[in-house]
Amino acid sequence: MTQTSDQDRVLIFDTTLRDGEQSPGATMTHDEKLEIAGMLDEMGVDIIEAGFPIASDGDFEAVSEIARRAQTSVICGLARANFKDIDRCWEAVRHAKRPRIHTFIGTSPLHRAIPNLTMDEMADRIHDTVTHARNLCDNVQWSPMDATRTEYDYLCRVIEIAIKAGAMTINIPDTVGYTAPRESADLIARLIADVPGADEVTFATHCHNDLGMATANALAAVDAGARQIECTINGLGERAGNTALEEVVMALRVRNDIMPFQTGIDTTKIINISRRVASVSGFPVQFNKAIVGKNAFAHESGIHQDGMLKNAETFEIMRPSDIGLSDTNLVMGKHSGRAALRAKLKDLGHDLADNQLNDVFVRFKALADRKKEVYDEDLIALMQDSADTAPDHIQVKFLRVICGTEAPQSADLTLTIDGLDHQVTAQGDGPVDATFNAVKALFPHEARLQLYQVHAVTEGTDAQATVTVRMEEDGKIVTGQSADTDTVVASAKAYVGALNRLIVRRTKAGKDGKEISYKDVS
Repeated sequence: MTQTSDQDRVLIFDTTLRDGEQSPGATMTHDEKLEIAGMLDEMGVDIIEAGFPIASDGDFEAVSEIARRAQTSVICGLARANFKDIDRCWEAVRHAKRPRIHTFIGTSPLHRAIPNLTMDEMADRIHDTVTHARNLCDNVQWSPMDATRTEYDYLCRVIEIAIKAGAMTINIPDTVGYTAPRESADLIARLIADVPGADEVTFATHCHNDLGMATANALAAVDAGARQIECTINGLGERAGNTALEEVVMALRVRNDIMPFQTGIDTTKIINISRRVASVSGFPVQFNKAIVGKNAFAHESGIHQDGMLKNAETFEIMRPSDIGLSDTNLVMGKHSGRAALRAKLKDLGHDLADNQLNDVFVRFKALADRKKEVYDEDLIALMQDSADTAPDHIQVKFLRVICGTEAPQSADLTLTIDGLDHQVTAQGDGPVDATFNAVKALFPHEARLQLYQVHAVTEGTDAQATVTVRMEEDGKIVTGQSADTDTVVASAKAYVGALNRLIVRRTKAGKDGKEISYKDVS
C-alpha cells in the first residue's frame, strides 16, 4: 500500500534469476541459482523472482529449493495467465516463508493478437486467473505485459479487474523499453489517480533499457508513486537488459535530497554480487558501467588525480566502500601466507571455510609463482574460476602450442575425459584455433562457437586473462569462463568449461524433455 511519509520505502524486486537469465547465454546452473539467490537474500532484496516454474523441471526444482532456503526475502515465481502455470508456480513457491505468485498477460494490441483474444475475453481471463492465484496464495502480483503500449482506458479497466480479483501488487512493464521518463511518471500518476482501488495496492515499475532509459524511467515512476522497482544485477536481461539494481539503489541513496525514498539494501554487498553474476552469466561488466564498472572509481586525468589527492569528494559522489569496494588495492605475493590470504579474501567479500581456503591457497601460490604481484582483481578472478560448479567430465591435463611466423599453428593437447586421458595434435589458424580444434578432435560435438572474448584482469605482460566462451547446440546456449596468465590455457579451460555445461544440459534435457520457451516474458 502506498505510504505518505517523507522517507517512503521502495521495495526492490530482483528478477536476475528470471528475466536476467533469459539473456541468450546467461543460463545458470542449479547451484549457481541457489548461490545468487542466497546473496540476494543476504543483501536485503525484498522480493526475489526465482524463476518460471512451468518452463522445465530444472526451473521448478531451483525455485522450490530457493523458496525453502530463503530467510527474509519474498520468493516469487512467474506464471502465464492459465491455471496450469499458476498451479505449478504455487507448488514451487509454497515452501517459502513468504511466497508470491506473479501472473501476467500481454494487454497491448500487438500482444492481444497472439492468443487471439478480444478485449472482453482477455478481461475475463484476467479475472479468472488472478482469482485462482489469490485462492492459492495471499500475495499475488499481476502484470499487463507491454503496458506502456496498451490503450489507456483498457489498461485502467484490466488493472481494476485484477485488483478486485485479489492482486496486491500491480506491475507496469515497459516490456520493449519504449517509454521515456516523463511518460513513465505520467502513466503511474494517472493510474493511481484513475483506477478504483489503486490506493490499496502497491504499484511497481519494470523497465527495459532498449533506449538506455531504464534507470531514469524507474526512478521517474517512483517519484510518481510506484513503490516497487523490478531490476536485475548489472542490468542483466534480454536485448539491452533491465533496470540495474545497483543504479537505482545508489541513485536513491546518493540523491536522497531530491528523491526521499529508502530501500532495505545493504549496499556494501553490491560489488561482490555484481562480480559473481558477471562470472556465472558469462556477461562481463563494461569498464565504464555506472557503480560497478572497473573504471567507476578510477581516475587517470592529472586534474582529477590532483583533486582526489586533496579531497576525494571533488570527483567522487560516493565512496568505493559504499558498494563494498576496497579503498586500497593491496598487493599479495608468493611469500603471503594463508592468514593473509584469508583476510584479503574476506575484505573482498569471500568468507571461506578451511577446506575452501586450502584449495584456493594452492591456486594462489601457483599464480604467485607465475606473477610478480597478485592484485585484488587477480584474487577475484581466481575465486570466480574456482567457483565454477559445472561437473568436470572433461579436464585439461596438458597443453603445448607451437607458434611460428607462418600458419598453421599446432597444439598438443591431453584431455582427461571421465577419468581417462586422451591426446591429440591439431592445427589451426592461430594457437587458440588450433587448441579448439584439438578439443573438438578429442571430444566431437556440433556446438557452434557464438562468442570468444578475452580481457586482462590487471595491467602488465604477466596479467591474468579472463576468457569467456559462449556456445550453442540445438537451441541450448552455454558459457564457460576461466582465468590464467596464459591466454591460450585460459581459452582451453573456458572452452572445456562450456562443454561440461553442455553435457549437463544434454543430460537435463533428456530427463526433462523439451523445455518451454519463455523469451520475451517481461
